[in-house]
Amino acid sequence: MRRRFSILTILPAVALCLGAAQPTAQPATSGPASRTFVSPSGVQMKVITDDKDLKGTEVEIAELTFPPNSDSGDHRHAVTETFYVLEGDLEQVVNGTPEKLTPGKAVSIRSTDQVRHKSGPKGAKVLVVWAPGGEIARVAARWKAQ
Repeated sequence: MRRRFSILTILPAVALCLGAAQPTAQPATSGPASRTFVSPSGVQMKVITDDKDLKGTEVEIAELTFPPNSDSGDHRHAVTETFYVLEGDLEQVVNGTPEKLTPGKAVSIRSTDQVRHKSGPKGAKVLVVWAPGGEIARVAARWKAQ
């Protein structure tokens, strides 16, 4: 079952996490050295906050940029995944049920859900929050560091 959130629901948590993140001139020494990764299908992941920034694994935040008409294929995540659309359109197919997200809309997907992310003709840029953390390292292991 999906939960819908407004930006007012998730903004305090995002602001807290972003406020805790300290920009660094050089990458941290633990975990992936790069802060940007690209999938084989061209989706770009820019790490905003992870375990190195927070000194803990409670949450991770990344910005994902989906190319036009991209399709992630069906998959699952090991943690809860919350998407907030910044630009473009993104269809989330959760357990076979599609839901179109436009800028300002958010959806949360449980680890037990099967999900598929499909962007529209203009692509999409989203903020994704994984809780607890651990997904960035899992995703980065399969994607190319930039």
